[in-house]
Order: sequence, then structure tokens, then C-alpha cells
Amino acid sequence: MTSTDSAHSLVAINLPGGIVPAGDLLAVLSAAEAAGIEQVQLGHRQQLLLAVEPARRRALLQALAAAAVLVETDPEAHPNIVSSYVGEEVFYSAAWLREGVYKDILDLFDYRPRLKINLVDSRQTFVPFFTGHLNFIAAETSNYWHLHVRFPRTGYLYAWPHLVYSEDVPGLSAAIERVLLPTVGQFANDLTTAGIRLYAQVSAALPLGSRMVAEALVLPPFMLPYYEGFNRNGQHLWLGIYRRNEQFLVAFLQGLCRVCLQTRVGQLCTTPWKSLIIKGIAPTDRPQWDAVLCRHRINVRHAANELNWQVEDNCPGGLALKHELVRYLNEEDVRTYQLCFAIKTRPQTGLFGSIIIRTQPGRPGAEQYEILHTRDFNPNSRDFVSFRQQVRPDMLGWYLAELCHQFYAQAGAEMPANEAALPPSTIPLPVTETLMRCRRCLTVYDPEYGDANQGVSPGTPWDALSGYHCSTCEAPAHAFELWEEPVSASREAAPVAS
Repeated sequence: MTSTDSAHSLVAINLPGGIVPAGDLLAVLSAAEAAGIEQVQLGHRQQLLLAVEPARRRALLQALAAAAVLVETDPEAHPNIVSSYVGEEVFYSAAWLREGVYKDILDLFDYRPRLKINLVDSRQTFVPFFTGHLNFIAAETSNYWHLHVRFPRTGYLYAWPHLVYSEDVPGLSAAIERVLLPTVGQFANDLTTAGIRLYAQVSAALPLGSRMVAEALVLPPFMLPYYEGFNRNGQHLWLGIYRRNEQFLVAFLQGLCRVCLQTRVGQLCTTPWKSLIIKGIAPTDRPQWDAVLCRHRINVRHAANELNWQVEDNCPGGLALKHELVRYLNEEDVRTYQLCFAIKTRPQTGLFGSIIIRTQPGRPGAEQYEILHTRDFNPNSRDFVSFRQQVRPDMLGWYLAELCHQFYAQAGAEMPANEAALPPSTIPLPVTETLMRCRRCLTVYDPEYGDANQGVSPGTPWDALSGYHCSTCEAPAHAFELWEEPVSASREAAPVAS
């Protein structure tokens, strides 16, 4: 799968906290239009992405510089600061973390962070908590934050022992960056002591507050709100806009910005789901918003199980796979409420999900995938379980449907009798073969592939294994059970060795 169009180069405009004044966005869009850009994208870190033809790249950069817009020519070098402000007074009411607090903190950043930073309220579940390297999560005490450090290129999280005062967030972030980035490999070599060593080095160079963390952080159960269309909140409306192809017409966004300025809305918000949310719309102004949506033929009522997916930025192959899997789940009427999915074709892309589909090396010319899920199906967890490996594309939908049903069975959800069996009766049963599956984590041993991590060659039958243990949870061989595995069409048609 290719992640970018080779005929275009990518530049990013960071929108700190996912907040962009309408006038500023209009200036960016004017520069993009002058460079021949007709569509732009939003990234999963709430930034604006511009794909420009190489011949027009210089003109674009010059136009943006003239408009005093800071451009990131390498979007990974200086990632955007993510915040949950987009959901405040839309999906939840914050205890103390309001717009002014977010903006005060963002204004204090006098440097361009190289680490991913998240500023997130603990009462919401719309914006992920731990996809940053420095994850500041609002504490119950006003103007204080929990900090969870995720070490780069690892999934290891360290809970900072002190609460962090709001005004100290930028300074502490810079201090951690100065210590961590030059020696990140040394920390990764020993993760058991990495957090303690980092804390000791930072505290030696920077005075830290005296307020210790008294109670462990408690986060709410995950529930992704429906974030599209016109919705009422108090005396105002908010409008959510999602684009199936992840492309926003420049002309459409210019129209939105003009309506913002005409109706004194002031700003737009970007989301980690690559969508837009506009808050504070007066009900009497709705006809103006409807007019711009109609003029550009924008649909704002997609199915909920299409909105709960994350795909890497500029990844056409991942987006095409998402559309195919959404189509399958829709056709089979599979429930996905309280679940979210991510498709990963590259390592360390910062996506989150309760169910992850990631590419896996396979035979030349044959795409294969691994399906993982968090042990408790909470997308903010870092504890992943491998559900199935070496899955061919034509079997992904079937396995996802099965895993969704397993989630509801595990959660104790009541299901109609005709849906109780796995797979559900509406999904045609494929031909099966008997394999061995771990009872603890459901990892399947397939003799066709063996287990390279344990030196087991492809073609090794289960009975020939000695001292084998699960490659995911290390359960012993006696913890495995017989399992009827569906066979893909290509495998079913393959000749059987005599």
C-alpha cells in the first residue's frame, strides 16, 4: 500500500489544539488555491495536510510565508499538539478545563515540539488519551494535570509522580524533550527503569511542583459519540462534517470560513477522526450553513459504523480497505457500537483502536494481515492480544464480524437468539479446517505458517511440536484447544499435498 501520491509532496499546517480561527484558515486556503490545490485533508493529529505538485511547491511555501503561516515540510518532525477542546460543550461538560485554559497553555509554547503532546480532559472519550508521547490528562483538582509519558518507539507508559500545573505544561514538555530525545535509545534498552531515570534527570534540571499524585487516574468507559450533522447543545447548534474520501474541497472550506465570519462564530475545530466540528451556531443562522452544504453537495449523515475508523494519513490503500470492510459489516448488519477500528500499514503511526488491522509480511504478491484487539476492547489500552495472523484480504470481514460478536459476548450484552452463535446466521459459513487455538488469548497455531518466532518451520504439524507455548501470551501447549478455522477461497482451491 502506498501512503502518498508520488506526483505530489506533502506539507502540514499545525493547528495547535485542533483550533483554527476562520480568518487564519481562509488565508491558508487562499494560498493553497493559488498553488492549484483543489482539495485538502485533515490529519489524525488535528492538523491540515496539503498535497502539492512539486512544480508548485515553492510558490505555495512562499504564499504561506507571506501570510505568516508556519509550515511543516516534514509532518513527522514537528507533530501537532492534540487537545480535547473540540468536544467541550459538545459531547461533555468539563469540570474546569474550558477554552481559556486550553488557549492559555497553547500560547505558552514558545518552541516547536518534536514529541507528540496531548492535552485531554479525563471526562471525555472522543479524543484519545495516550496517542502522544507526553499525555497530559486533566486531574480532578482545578488547573492540574496527570502526565503519562509514552517512550518513543515503544508502547511503554510511565505515570509521572507529580501533578503538573497548567502554566508548567510547556516548560516541563520542553525539559523532557531535552532529556529524552538525545538518549531515547538508552531509555528504550531498559524500560523497567526508564521512567524513574527520566524523572530523576528532569527533576535535577527543573524544579517540579510539590503536589504528588494521590490517587490513580480513572478514565471513563470508551464510547464514541456520533460526531456528524447539526446537533443542539443548549441554546446553540454545532455542526460536524466528515468526508468519506478524507478530502475537503478548498472552495467548500472557504465557504464555511466566510459563514463563520458572517455569523460571528470565529473558529473551527478539527478532530482526531479527520473531521470538522463548528460550535456555537445560532439556530437563526442555520439557513446560511445549510446553503453552503447544499451548494457543495455535502452529506452529513453517514452510518455510525463508518465513523469509528482510523486510517493513517495519506494512505489510499488503507482507506480503500476501510471502505471494503465497512461495506461488509453493513451488508451483514454487524453491530459495532462501543468499538473503534484502526488500519495500520506502517509502524508507530499513533493510531488507536479497540480492534487493529495491520499488514503482515507474507508470501510474495500475497497481502496478509494480523487482527489484534486490546484485552478489554478499550482503545486507550496498550495491552494488545493477537486474534488472528496471516489473514487474507477476502477473510478480513468475516473475522472482524466474529470478533465484534465476541466483544458483545464478553461484555455480557443481550443478543437476539438468531445472533447468539458465532458466526451469525446471516453470514455464510465458509469451509473449515481443524486447528489448535489458545484458550487464553485466542491465538491460532496454523501449521501452514509455523511460528518463526519460536523457530517452527512452515508445514510443521501440531503433534510434532515439543515444548511449544503461545507466541502471544506464552500459555503452554496444554492450554490450546481444537478450533474450527474458516478456509479462504484461495486456500480451499489450493491443491492438497499427496
